[in-house]
Amino acid sequence: MMSNRVAHRLKGNQGFTLIELMIVVAIIGILAAIAIPNFMTYQAKARQSEAKIGLGGIYTTATAFFAENGTYVAAGDALGYRPSGTTRYDLYYGGVGVANRITRTGGAVAPCNVDLSATTGTGVPTATATAFTSGAIGNADGDTTCDEWGINDIKTLSNNRNDVAL
Repeated sequence: MMSNRVAHRLKGNQGFTLIELMIVVAIIGILAAIAIPNFMTYQAKARQSEAKIGLGGIYTTATAFFAENGTYVAAGDALGYRPSGTTRYDLYYGGVGVANRITRTGGAVAPCNVDLSATTGTGVPTATATAFTSGAIGNADGDTTCDEWGINDIKTLSNNRNDVAL
């Protein structure tokens, strides 16, 4: 008799039902639907740090150039700044033409392989004897819009066009 009870008890614990498994799958799906877009946004925001670092490097280099030469006027490569590695952003100093693009490896891909537009904030990159603005353009999240950043001679950093949806 005892062995029948043990056998019946073991037979009753055969695992999860299909409904229980479907509930777990549904919960995982809901969590993924919430988490994945947030993760993608955080990744894109992290990519934006490349523009901030590049513009910070331009600011430092332009300030040193001004201290040595008494002017901010220089073509892109004449400034002496060049980012290392493959970059996602194109950097401009003193203007928006090809001569004012800082030589890089890689760089912005379509649709951002165009010159910076006149936007708010620091605006179009320019350089005069006493002031400068510099810009960066790239695609932080792989969509059809561009991300534009700018910095000026008083170290005002601005995100002129934000490519990262919040």
